Amino acid sequence: MFTFPMVEKFPPVPTVDEVAEHFSRAVRASRRREEPYRHWLLQQVLPMDIVVGILTLPIAPPDVGRTDGTRGTYNDKRTFFTPEFLGRFPTCSVLAQALQRPDVAKLMGETCEFDIKGSNLRIEYIQDVDGAWLEPHHDIPQKLFSMVIYLFTGPDTAEWGTDIYDNNLKWVGRSKGEFNSATIFIPGANTWHGFEPRKLVGIRRLMEINYVRSDFFSRDQLCYPNTPLSVA
Repeated sequence: MFTFPMVEKFPPVPTVDEVAEHFSRAVRASRRREEPYRHWLLQQVLPMDIVVGILTLPIAPPDVGRTDGTRGTYNDKRTFFTPEFLGRFPTCSVLAQALQRPDVAKLMGETCEFDIKGSNLRIEYIQDVDGAWLEPHHDIPQKLFSMVIYLFTGPDTAEWGTDIYDNNLKWVGRSKGEFNSATIFIPGANTWHGFEPRKLVGIRRLMEINYVRSDFFSRDQLCYPNTPLSVA
């Protein structure tokens, strides 16, 4: 009698320690740049099992229609790593737990020179489709730290990185947006960035990770709204 072979759970879920160690190595190997504002460039940010777990989430890209160039236009259709969400998807839970760890928090604060203690973790999974764009903007003061991890692939994705502007809102460049790479910056008055309208054939997938102040207004967007960061 034929029997089907046992199939291991897919994708595998690494441990919190494995994710924290991998992420920390990427942070320690990051390259700091000063122009047009201080930022850090990272490679191979997440373990591949985490990446696969995120890319295979059963979540369709939102149909947002025409927007005003801000994500706030469609807050009800965005995907945040909330406590309920983390309870449903182990891969996402492991990633959030790793970024919540005191040793990882301490490393981020020391590397990027900001006071992380007492802040909260915010993670968003973004799936942009054709028609998506973001006007030039700088992040709100409640965001202490901003990180974008690029997770899109395909022949047309070389130009899907973040657009960068100077203080006069003049376009000055674009991040490469290489797969599993990331850019970190500390939000400030000169950290102008956006996403110029352009053709998207496929899905522009990325993660936005923030550490936010305790007075961040949208508590329902936080991973652990009642658990502020401590440092080792």
